Order: sequence, then C-alpha cells, then structure tokens
Amino acid sequence: MSVSIHPEERSAFAAIVGRPNVGKSSLLNAMLGQKIAIVSSKPQTTRTRIMGVLTEGEDQLVFLDTPGLHKPRSRLGDYMVKSVTESVSGVDIGLLVVEAGKPVSPADEDLLAKFRSLGIPALLAINKIDTLSDKSLLMGQIAEYSARFDFHAVVPVCAQTGDGVRELVLELKKLCEPGGHFFADDALTDQPERVLAAEMIREKLLRLLDKEIPHGVAVAVERMREREDGSGITDMDATIFCERTNHKAIIIGKKGAMLKKVGTYAREDMERFFDCKINLQLWVKVKEDWRNRESILHTLGYDKTSLE
Repeated sequence: MSVSIHPEERSAFAAIVGRPNVGKSSLLNAMLGQKIAIVSSKPQTTRTRIMGVLTEGEDQLVFLDTPGLHKPRSRLGDYMVKSVTESVSGVDIGLLVVEAGKPVSPADEDLLAKFRSLGIPALLAINKIDTLSDKSLLMGQIAEYSARFDFHAVVPVCAQTGDGVRELVLELKKLCEPGGHFFADDALTDQPERVLAAEMIREKLLRLLDKEIPHGVAVAVERMREREDGSGITDMDATIFCERTNHKAIIIGKKGAMLKKVGTYAREDMERFFDCKINLQLWVKVKEDWRNRESILHTLGYDKTSLE
C-alpha cells in the first residue's frame, strides 16, 4: 500500500458494520459497482474483513466490510467478532447498516457505543427499503435510531436495486479528509486473487447447500497459475473443507452432481471477474471441528495475523 502525495487528494476509511444478514456485503458491492464480497441469504456469510476501494476524482473511500456482530459459538466466531471490533477501532467513519422496519437491537447499541467511545462520525444506512409496503414506518425507525446517536446522515437504501446508494456515497465523501490516496486510483480491493476465488466458491456452497452445512465449510485455493502455452487459460485447484463425512457426501452429491454445479457457477463468476478462462478442479476433505482448531484456522487465514 502506497500513499499518494498530492495535497488536493482526500480519503477516508469507513467500517461497514451491523447485525448478520442486513445486507452489508450487498451494499459494499453496490457502492463499488463491482462484486467483491460474497452474498447469500444465510447469516454470517462474511467471515473476515474485506476491503473495497472507491476512487472518484480527488476522493477515495476505503471500505471495510465486516462480519455481522453476533454471539460467537466457536473459535471462528471469536475471530469474526474480533475482526469487527478491530476494524471499527482503526477507521475514520462508521457506517451502521440496519434492516428497514426493524427495531434497535443490542448489537446495534454496542456498535453505537463503540462509535461514541472512539469519537468518530457515523452514518446510518437503512437497507431493504423495498420490503416495506408502508414507507411511513421509516420515519419512526429514523427517529428511534437518531435518539440514540447524532448521525452525520441517515440514508434509506436498497442495495439490490441501487436506490439511495449514490446519495449514501455522496454523504460519505463529505467526510473525506486531505492527505492523499492510500491505494492506486484503479484499485478495487486489497484481497489476493486466491482469496477472492475461494470466496466465490464458498458463495456457491452457501446458496446451494442445506441450511446447516454451509457454516461448516471453508475453501482454500491451493494453486492458481496461468498456462504458459499462450492459451490464456488459468488452472486452479481448490479444496473444500467440511466437518463430517456425511457432509462430504452431500457436497459431492449423487454421481458428483452437486460439486459439478458448484464448480460451474463459481467458474462462471471467476471468468467474468478475472477476465480469463478458468480450468477449475475441486476437491472435498473432512476436517472434523475445524472451526475450533487454531492450526486450521491459521491455514485458512482466520486468525489475528490477517487483521494486522
């Protein structure tokens, strides 16, 4: 990461926080105009801190998309909660995302208390406004949150349709400060290509598998190399880790049908994102109770070193 020295350039780091499944990753993707964070209807989709960069002229916003704040039940859960608190501690702006029509939750209260203790400005994004048939309910929700914190701005949005997203970006840009850009103007994320590819595979698992299984899977891309024959094809080997033998059978599916479907959908996403042909090979391994085994969490990048 290099800092630009142009004095007219402004920047700000913003942490996107909130409860699980309120649409934080969808909102990040909408603001960037490019998908870098995986999205599913299942809670706790995001496991680690994902950085997205939006540069418009002199202003650069660096977003940290964090896991949903929840009560941890494993070492992986502990890591996810820690990534939220550490992300908030090192930013210029807090962006609290809540779901339209929902009351203030204890998790929201905790996050607002964190903003208050750090003395950082915060914005409130009320997402999924398309789900409200009675839009007048928004006024009561805005009043309820505003009574608890003096927000720089409150912006109703719909990450799926894009409604309000531009207005939210403009409000965030008002809080940028002089001091140069921290990333190249064409940067989109700080995530390595292997991490992005692994997350694309995990997203397909989240969408296609039964409710309980996805939380017990992780993906590691072990090889990603462009062929030297000029074909433009990139060979990729990835391993899907699960916790039980019967889960492995479900992931593979009858005659390999489920694994083939996961691979096909993931490869299509990768080819669009990386703009090249992908030859993807998937393997499934059982690692019992991996969410509580520090050595495996470290191998997969879910540990304190990935927050530094």
